[in-house]
Amino acid sequence: MSIESAASPFRLPLIAILRGIHAHEASAHVRALVEEGYDAIEIPLNSPDWADSIGTAAREAGSGTWIGGGTVLHERDVDALHALGARFIVTPNTNPAVIRHAVRLGLQVVAGFATATEAFAALDAGAQMLKLFPASTYGTQHVRALRAVLPPVPLFVVGGVTPLTLADFLSAGSAGAGIGGELYKPGQAVERTRQAARAFKRAYLESMP
Repeated sequence: MSIESAASPFRLPLIAILRGIHAHEASAHVRALVEEGYDAIEIPLNSPDWADSIGTAAREAGSGTWIGGGTVLHERDVDALHALGARFIVTPNTNPAVIRHAVRLGLQVVAGFATATEAFAALDAGAQMLKLFPASTYGTQHVRALRAVLPPVPLFVVGGVTPLTLADFLSAGSAGAGIGGELYKPGQAVERTRQAARAFKRAYLESMP
């Protein structure tokens, strides 16, 4: 039996993470993901030329796609992402100042956490969504225990999630997943990204009742 979780604002609750992508590659990979039905795409800020990649993606993807920045650590990064047209940020921690600043600017925040204490701190700061990382280390029982005490906000599992394990995390109470290295590795061909995206989307749809 699945544990109730709030619905994700994304039509397909799989955040595609293009960590390490170069600006000249971003358009093709983003286009392939959008064609496969992905409407939430994250480019982490520890990627080369991330501002160029995010700006290009935000301009080209269209209003139906959420383009966001990940590994956001500073308020100045939030300002830059807002100016580029990003619609959400993903943090690796629960820095209240960063979360509050993003919310003030109208951005959605997917806040990284590991414990219930961190999750509640992020929610108190205004985060609308949570990201458990690394999910493969904490496992489905951790998600299930957290879901018993957390309000029904969207909880995404990130780190080591595969098409084979996705259904178990969804059943435990996650709203969706962020998929990084299992989807994209720097320099890979667009077709490989497309195939991985299809596998995750198929696994998600097959897990639905």
